[in-house]
Amino acid sequence: MSTHSTVNPMEPGTDELERFALEECVKRHRFDNRVSVLIMPAGHCQLATEFARLGAQVTVADDESRRQDINGRILAAGMGNEISFAPCALPQPPENSSGEPFDIIIVRRSLCGLPYAEARQLVRELLHKLRIGGKLYVSILGLHSELSEGYACYDEDVEARFCELAPPMVKKYGIKGPVCLYSERNLFMLLLEAGGSVLRTLTTTYGNVKGIAVRV
Repeated sequence: MSTHSTVNPMEPGTDELERFALEECVKRHRFDNRVSVLIMPAGHCQLATEFARLGAQVTVADDESRRQDINGRILAAGMGNEISFAPCALPQPPENSSGEPFDIIIVRRSLCGLPYAEARQLVRELLHKLRIGGKLYVSILGLHSELSEGYACYDEDVEARFCELAPPMVKKYGIKGPVCLYSERNLFMLLLEAGGSVLRTLTTTYGNVKGIAVRV
């Protein structure tokens, strides 16, 4: 049986990794009028709006089927000039985004829906979309979170760890299809193997893992 926190791993609220990214945006804006940010997936566009209010040009990448909903949220926030939508179908990154090269890229949870090798390739391609010195912020579902309860691939090596969550977890969190859950070391190695210089990794109180890498 795995050891994990029973706190909701999908709980909304202040996210430490996102705070780091917002602080990085403020620092860069002091020295550069152009701070370009990519966020994938778009979510409900709250984070994109926060970056836009700091003066960043933001691209949100998500499935084409969400274009209308996302554009509606952008217009409702009054950010039509600051935030743009780019279609993206994993495991491919968005192509020919107007904001490239980016200063900041944020990837939230979507890597879990890919086998490790595909996630590594996606991270490699995203790093190439950063300008030199740009930073990649990754948040991913954790192997030592509640999600691992009954997870059949718990003892598998990360390269082979790709299966569905236990039915009670699927019902509770609505995460369908196979996923790869990560330990903090797994995320560190993913960023390193993809060619990033890893600045830090951390494990949250609810068992998920986050990391920051820079393009060198």
